[in-house]
Amino acid sequence: MIHVKETSDKKGIAGEDAEAFIRNDQFNFIKGQTKILVNGKASSSDAEVLNVLRHLAQEKVFGLFPMLTVEQKAILKPLALVKETADAEAFLEQLSVYRLPFPKVADPGLKKLFPKAKKLKGPKLETIDFHKRSYLAWIESSTLMYLIAEKDGRLEGIPGSFNRSAKSGICAICNRHSEVGLFTAKTKNSGQDNFVKRGNYICQDNEICNSNIDTLERLHDFVERLQK
Repeated sequence: MIHVKETSDKKGIAGEDAEAFIRNDQFNFIKGQTKILVNGKASSSDAEVLNVLRHLAQEKVFGLFPMLTVEQKAILKPLALVKETADAEAFLEQLSVYRLPFPKVADPGLKKLFPKAKKLKGPKLETIDFHKRSYLAWIESSTLMYLIAEKDGRLEGIPGSFNRSAKSGICAICNRHSEVGLFTAKTKNSGQDNFVKRGNYICQDNEICNSNIDTLERLHDFVERLQK
């Protein structure tokens, strides 16, 4: 495992310099709340109902961040003003400058994460927008798949196999209905010499999966089960 730390200074909605503080999954959750507000305005003209929706949306979003600063609250507060699609798009565009990138990994880092992979090619890092990633995954040699996730400030690399399914299903990581495949990894039994395979169905397209993730809980559960 590799220890990582990412910080970034930004200037945006609050009008002052502020560090990026919004992970990809949190941004996606906020995006989902803007959709709820837009749909609510389109389906109801009841001011009380709409006020409740706005209050709940802001409460949920503030709840994503255990210790919000005054500046960060000011950055998030315009959510309550979202009524139309254009409002949501403008808010999210301004919010995007505060997105935290997934820790970038160079070739030496990849080799440390997957020491047993002698011919590791790695993903095309220059094509990846790390601000829109909660995990990295790529396929090599037809069904050989590598997955990188972060937890507690550390990157963990999991090699496995990926077999595409002919049917769509629910992804174990993003919990959305999509075209999926079975990702399996070999794990050595505790205190034994034999290996067992564990896995679950995840999105075939990890870019789409990353755009759907609105909580890291299922991703962490998925990784932990593979490593047991």
